[in-house]
Amino acid sequence: MITTDTGSSAVGIEVNFEGKIALITGASSGLGARFAKVLAQAGAQVVLASRRIERLKELRAEIEADGGAAHVVALDVTDYASIKSAIAHAETEAGQIDILVNNSGVSTTQRLVDVTPEDYSFVMDTNLRGAFFVAQETAKRMIARAKGDPKKQHRIINIASVAGLRVLPQIGVYCMSKAGVVQMTKAMAVEWGKYGINTNAICPGYISTEINEDYFASEPGRKLIDMLPRRRPGKPEDLDGLLLLLAGDDSHFINGAVISADDGMTAM
Repeated sequence: MITTDTGSSAVGIEVNFEGKIALITGASSGLGARFAKVLAQAGAQVVLASRRIERLKELRAEIEADGGAAHVVALDVTDYASIKSAIAHAETEAGQIDILVNNSGVSTTQRLVDVTPEDYSFVMDTNLRGAFFVAQETAKRMIARAKGDPKKQHRIINIASVAGLRVLPQIGVYCMSKAGVVQMTKAMAVEWGKYGINTNAICPGYISTEINEDYFASEPGRKLIDMLPRRRPGKPEDLDGLLLLLAGDDSHFINGAVISADDGMTAM
Protein backbone atom coordinates (compact mmCIF):
# COMPACT_ATOMS: atom_id res chain seq x y z
CA MET A 1 0.00 0.00 0.00
CA ILE A 2 1.35 3.42 -0.95
CA THR A 3 0.02 6.05 1.47
CA THR A 4 0.14 9.83 1.13
CA ASP A 5 -0.78 12.24 3.94
CA THR A 6 -3.07 14.98 2.59
CA GLY A 7 -3.61 16.66 5.95
CA SER A 8 -7.15 15.51 6.70
CA SER A 9 -6.96 11.97 5.34
CA ALA A 10 -4.66 9.37 3.84
CA VAL A 11 -4.79 8.33 0.22
CA GLY A 12 -3.92 4.69 -0.43
CA ILE A 13 -3.13 2.97 -3.71
CA GLU A 14 -3.20 -0.82 -3.53
CA VAL A 15 -0.56 -2.55 -5.64
CA ASN A 16 -0.82 -5.98 -4.06
CA PHE A 17 -2.42 -8.55 -6.36
CA GLU A 18 -2.17 -11.48 -3.96
CA GLY A 19 -5.05 -13.88 -4.58
CA LYS A 20 -5.75 -12.54 -8.08
CA ILE A 21 -5.66 -14.69 -11.21
CA ALA A 22 -4.62 -12.92 -14.42
CA LEU A 23 -4.87 -14.37 -17.94
CA ILE A 24 -2.52 -12.79 -20.47
CA THR A 25 -2.90 -13.65 -24.16
CA GLY A 26 -0.03 -13.23 -26.59
CA ALA A 27 2.28 -13.79 -23.61
CA SER A 28 5.10 -15.54 -25.44
CA SER A 29 7.00 -12.33 -26.30
CA GLY A 30 6.99 -8.54 -26.37
CA LEU A 31 4.42 -6.65 -24.37
CA GLY A 32 2.53 -9.77 -23.36
CA ALA A 33 5.59 -11.25 -21.67
CA ARG A 34 6.22 -7.94 -19.88
CA PHE A 35 2.62 -7.70 -18.70
CA ALA A 36 2.84 -11.21 -17.27
CA LYS A 37 6.07 -10.48 -15.39
CA VAL A 38 4.71 -7.25 -13.92
CA LEU A 39 1.48 -8.79 -12.68
CA ALA A 40 3.37 -11.78 -11.26
CA GLN A 41 5.78 -9.44 -9.45
CA ALA A 42 2.73 -7.67 -7.99
CA GLY A 43 1.53 -10.97 -6.52
CA ALA A 44 -0.95 -12.29 -9.09
CA GLN A 45 -0.94 -15.85 -10.35
CA VAL A 46 -0.55 -15.43 -14.09
CA VAL A 47 -1.82 -17.71 -16.83
CA LEU A 48 0.37 -17.43 -19.92
CA ALA A 49 -1.47 -18.08 -23.17
CA SER A 50 -0.34 -18.26 -26.80
CA ARG A 51 0.42 -20.75 -29.55
CA ARG A 52 4.16 -20.87 -28.76
CA ILE A 53 4.15 -23.22 -25.80
CA GLU A 54 7.93 -23.60 -25.51
CA ARG A 55 8.34 -19.80 -25.22
CA LEU A 56 5.64 -19.78 -22.54
CA LYS A 57 7.44 -22.49 -20.58
CA GLU A 58 10.62 -20.42 -20.67
CA LEU A 59 8.72 -17.39 -19.40
CA ARG A 60 7.09 -19.47 -16.67
CA ALA A 61 10.53 -20.56 -15.52
CA GLU A 62 11.69 -16.92 -15.36
CA ILE A 63 8.65 -15.88 -13.35
CA GLU A 64 9.01 -18.80 -10.95
CA ALA A 65 12.72 -18.07 -10.52
CA ASP A 66 11.72 -14.57 -9.39
CA GLY A 67 9.30 -16.00 -6.84
CA GLY A 68 6.11 -15.68 -8.88
CA ALA A 69 3.45 -18.19 -9.87
CA ALA A 70 2.65 -18.95 -13.50
CA HIS A 71 0.68 -21.47 -15.55
CA VAL A 72 0.81 -22.24 -19.28
CA VAL A 73 -2.10 -22.86 -21.63
CA ALA A 74 -2.14 -23.32 -25.39
CA LEU A 75 -4.30 -20.74 -27.16
CA ASP A 76 -4.96 -19.93 -30.79
CA VAL A 77 -7.26 -16.89 -30.75
CA THR A 78 -8.27 -17.50 -34.36
CA ASP A 79 -9.85 -20.83 -33.32
CA TYR A 80 -13.08 -20.52 -31.32
CA ALA A 81 -12.78 -24.04 -29.94
CA SER A 82 -9.24 -23.26 -28.78
CA ILE A 83 -10.47 -20.14 -26.96
CA LYS A 84 -13.13 -22.06 -25.04
CA SER A 85 -10.73 -24.88 -24.22
CA ALA A 86 -7.91 -22.56 -23.11
CA ILE A 87 -10.08 -20.50 -20.76
CA ALA A 88 -11.59 -23.62 -19.23
CA HIS A 89 -8.08 -25.03 -18.79
CA ALA A 90 -6.87 -21.76 -17.27
CA GLU A 91 -9.57 -21.80 -14.61
CA THR A 92 -8.99 -25.49 -13.89
CA GLU A 93 -5.25 -24.92 -13.48
CA ALA A 94 -5.19 -21.60 -11.64
CA GLY A 95 -8.70 -20.69 -10.49
CA GLN A 96 -11.31 -18.14 -11.46
CA ILE A 97 -9.96 -15.40 -13.73
CA ASP A 98 -10.06 -11.93 -12.15
CA ILE A 99 -8.07 -10.06 -14.79
CA LEU A 100 -7.86 -10.53 -18.55
CA VAL A 101 -5.12 -8.79 -20.50
CA ASN A 102 -6.32 -9.23 -24.08
CA ASN A 103 -3.04 -8.73 -25.90
CA SER A 104 -2.74 -11.02 -28.96
CA GLY A 105 -2.03 -9.09 -32.14
CA VAL A 106 -0.48 -9.33 -35.61
CA SER A 107 0.11 -6.98 -38.51
CA THR A 108 1.16 -6.78 -42.14
CA THR A 109 2.99 -3.95 -43.88
CA GLN A 110 1.48 -3.17 -47.27
CA ARG A 111 -0.64 -0.72 -49.19
CA LEU A 112 -4.39 -1.22 -49.02
CA VAL A 113 -4.56 -1.95 -52.75
CA ASP A 114 -2.25 -4.92 -52.18
CA VAL A 115 -4.23 -6.51 -49.34
CA THR A 116 -5.55 -9.97 -50.19
CA PRO A 117 -8.49 -11.70 -48.49
CA GLU A 118 -5.92 -13.88 -46.71
CA ASP A 119 -4.02 -10.81 -45.45
CA TYR A 120 -7.24 -9.22 -44.24
CA SER A 121 -8.38 -12.34 -42.41
CA PHE A 122 -4.92 -12.85 -40.88
CA VAL A 123 -5.09 -9.47 -39.14
CA MET A 124 -8.79 -9.23 -38.38
CA ASP A 125 -9.17 -12.81 -37.12
CA THR A 126 -6.48 -12.26 -34.50
CA ASN A 127 -6.78 -8.59 -33.56
CA LEU A 128 -10.55 -8.13 -33.54
CA ARG A 129 -12.47 -11.40 -33.87
CA GLY A 130 -10.06 -13.28 -31.62
CA ALA A 131 -9.92 -10.51 -29.04
CA PHE A 132 -13.70 -10.33 -28.96
CA PHE A 133 -14.28 -14.02 -28.35
CA VAL A 134 -11.52 -14.27 -25.73
CA ALA A 135 -13.18 -11.41 -23.83
CA GLN A 136 -16.65 -12.86 -24.37
CA GLU A 137 -15.75 -16.33 -23.07
CA THR A 138 -13.97 -14.84 -20.06
CA ALA A 139 -16.82 -12.41 -19.37
CA LYS A 140 -19.42 -15.18 -19.40
CA ARG A 141 -17.66 -16.73 -16.42
CA MET A 142 -17.16 -13.37 -14.71
CA ILE A 143 -20.86 -12.53 -15.12
CA ALA A 144 -21.93 -15.86 -13.68
CA ARG A 145 -19.80 -15.23 -10.59
CA ALA A 146 -21.05 -11.66 -10.24
CA LYS A 147 -24.64 -12.88 -10.10
CA GLY A 148 -23.69 -14.89 -7.02
CA ASP A 149 -21.55 -12.14 -5.50
CA PRO A 150 -22.54 -8.62 -6.65
CA LYS A 151 -19.46 -7.12 -4.94
CA LYS A 152 -17.07 -9.19 -7.05
CA GLN A 153 -14.75 -7.06 -9.20
CA HIS A 154 -13.21 -8.11 -12.53
CA ARG A 155 -10.98 -6.33 -15.01
CA ILE A 156 -10.60 -6.67 -18.79
CA ILE A 157 -7.77 -4.72 -20.41
CA ASN A 158 -7.79 -4.72 -24.20
CA ILE A 159 -4.50 -3.82 -25.84
CA ALA A 160 -5.38 -1.57 -28.76
CA SER A 161 -2.92 0.89 -30.35
CA VAL A 162 -2.48 4.50 -31.35
CA ALA A 163 -3.11 3.01 -34.80
CA GLY A 164 -6.70 2.59 -33.67
CA LEU A 165 -6.92 6.34 -33.11
CA ARG A 166 -5.08 7.64 -36.17
CA VAL A 167 -4.11 6.19 -39.52
CA LEU A 168 -0.49 5.16 -39.88
CA PRO A 169 1.06 4.46 -43.30
CA GLN A 170 1.35 0.96 -44.73
CA ILE A 171 -0.62 -0.73 -41.94
CA GLY A 172 -4.17 0.25 -42.86
CA VAL A 173 -5.80 -3.07 -42.00
CA TYR A 174 -4.05 -3.11 -38.64
CA CYS A 175 -5.39 0.40 -37.99
CA MET A 176 -8.90 -0.77 -38.87
CA SER A 177 -8.62 -3.77 -36.55
CA LYS A 178 -7.42 -1.70 -33.60
CA ALA A 179 -10.11 0.93 -34.18
CA GLY A 180 -12.52 -1.98 -33.83
CA VAL A 181 -10.89 -2.92 -30.52
CA VAL A 182 -11.45 0.64 -29.29
CA GLN A 183 -15.17 0.50 -30.05
CA MET A 184 -15.38 -3.06 -28.76
CA THR A 185 -13.94 -1.89 -25.44
CA LYS A 186 -16.60 0.80 -25.09
CA ALA A 187 -19.41 -1.61 -25.97
CA MET A 188 -18.18 -4.13 -23.40
CA ALA A 189 -17.87 -1.44 -20.74
CA VAL A 190 -21.46 -0.35 -21.26
CA GLU A 191 -22.93 -3.86 -21.32
CA TRP A 192 -20.81 -5.57 -18.68
CA GLY A 193 -20.17 -2.76 -16.21
CA LYS A 194 -23.27 -3.63 -14.18
CA TYR A 195 -21.66 -6.99 -13.38
CA GLY A 196 -18.57 -5.40 -11.82
CA ILE A 197 -16.48 -5.88 -14.97
CA ASN A 198 -14.43 -2.82 -15.85
CA THR A 199 -13.28 -2.93 -19.47
CA ASN A 200 -10.64 -0.48 -20.65
CA ALA A 201 -8.14 -0.18 -23.48
CA ILE A 202 -4.48 0.78 -23.59
CA CYS A 203 -3.30 2.34 -26.84
CA PRO A 204 0.51 2.07 -26.91
CA GLY A 205 2.57 4.14 -29.29
CA TYR A 206 5.79 2.83 -30.80
CA ILE A 207 7.31 0.46 -28.22
CA SER A 208 10.67 -1.17 -28.81
CA THR A 209 10.62 -4.94 -28.27
CA GLU A 210 12.66 -7.85 -29.61
CA ILE A 211 10.20 -8.04 -32.50
CA ASN A 212 10.91 -4.56 -33.88
CA GLU A 213 14.20 -3.40 -32.36
CA ASP A 214 16.12 -4.22 -35.55
CA TYR A 215 13.67 -2.12 -37.55
CA PHE A 216 14.05 0.86 -35.22
CA ALA A 217 17.84 0.58 -35.65
CA SER A 218 17.52 0.69 -39.46
CA GLU A 219 17.44 3.86 -41.56
CA PRO A 220 13.65 3.77 -42.13
CA GLY A 221 13.14 3.06 -38.44
CA ARG A 222 15.33 5.99 -37.40
CA LYS A 223 13.45 8.28 -39.76
CA LEU A 224 10.20 7.17 -38.17
CA ILE A 225 11.50 7.80 -34.66
CA ASP A 226 12.73 11.27 -35.69
CA MET A 227 9.12 12.18 -36.49
CA LEU A 228 7.95 11.53 -32.93
CA PRO A 229 7.60 14.44 -30.45
CA ARG A 230 10.62 13.44 -28.36
CA ARG A 231 12.36 11.31 -31.01
CA ARG A 232 12.37 8.10 -29.02
CA PRO A 233 10.43 4.83 -28.93
CA GLY A 234 8.95 3.61 -25.70
CA LYS A 235 10.04 0.62 -23.66
CA PRO A 236 7.71 -2.16 -22.46
CA GLU A 237 8.22 -1.02 -18.87
CA ASP A 238 6.75 2.38 -19.77
CA LEU A 239 3.33 0.70 -19.64
CA ASP A 240 3.78 -0.85 -16.18
CA GLY A 241 2.03 1.87 -14.19
CA LEU A 242 -0.98 2.03 -16.48
CA LEU A 243 -1.32 -1.75 -16.49
CA LEU A 244 -1.25 -1.94 -12.69
CA LEU A 245 -3.77 0.88 -12.38
CA LEU A 246 -6.31 -0.65 -14.75
CA ALA A 247 -5.85 -4.16 -13.37
CA GLY A 248 -6.25 -3.11 -9.75
CA ASP A 249 -9.27 -2.57 -7.53
CA ASP A 250 -8.54 1.15 -7.29
CA SER A 251 -9.67 1.55 -10.91
CA HIS A 252 -13.30 0.80 -9.93
CA PHE A 253 -14.48 4.13 -11.45
CA ILE A 254 -12.50 3.71 -14.69
CA ASN A 255 -14.66 1.89 -17.20
CA GLY A 256 -14.76 2.30 -20.99
CA ALA A 257 -11.59 4.38 -20.98
CA VAL A 258 -9.29 4.37 -24.01
CA ILE A 259 -5.91 5.57 -22.79
CA SER A 260 -2.98 6.46 -25.03
CA ALA A 261 0.52 5.75 -23.80
CA ASP A 262 2.49 7.19 -26.70
CA ASP A 263 4.79 9.98 -25.42
CA GLY A 264 2.62 12.62 -27.10
CA MET A 265 2.31 11.01 -30.53
CA THR A 266 -1.47 11.39 -30.81
CA ALA A 267 -1.19 14.99 -29.62
CA MET A 268 0.66 15.94 -32.81
